[in-house]
Amino acid sequence: MALAIKQIKFKFFELLPILLLFFISFNGSSVINLKFFSVNIHYILVYYWVLRRPQSLGYGSIFLSGIISDVVLGLPLGISALSLLFIAGVAAYVRLVTVRITLVNDWISFIPALLLANFVYFISLYFSDYAVDYFYLFKNSIFTFGFYPVLWGIFSLILNFSKS
Repeated sequence: MALAIKQIKFKFFELLPILLLFFISFNGSSVINLKFFSVNIHYILVYYWVLRRPQSLGYGSIFLSGIISDVVLGLPLGISALSLLFIAGVAAYVRLVTVRITLVNDWISFIPALLLANFVYFISLYFSDYAVDYFYLFKNSIFTFGFYPVLWGIFSLILNFSKS
């Protein structure tokens, strides 16, 4: 009986990234909006899990999550999915060239991923004749980058629980 409970716990922590990804998409709260700052958890979630455990989040589920997020938020279809796939692509490249896993390496390599995803997001919205709030996008990028170490620590704990 104890072995079955341990296996259930292991399976839950193994499935937690995909559950979080779709919970964020269906909830429409991929961005934490507080009075002075906003953080895009969707980007951090995809980047971390594609970087550390790519078998947890497949590219199809990332794409589907982006499509769901677009539908819930009322954005033109495919914009969030494309941005998330660019984040995943940069994370996959960084995973190939990384020798040592540290917070600083992951955090610094998150900068190009964030810049590329926001550039794709901006260009897609611009050509869709959708209103773009530049200051909000800039502020969101800065605070998402700053909030990365907090979620890195939380996701590292989840990763340790799923291994044991």
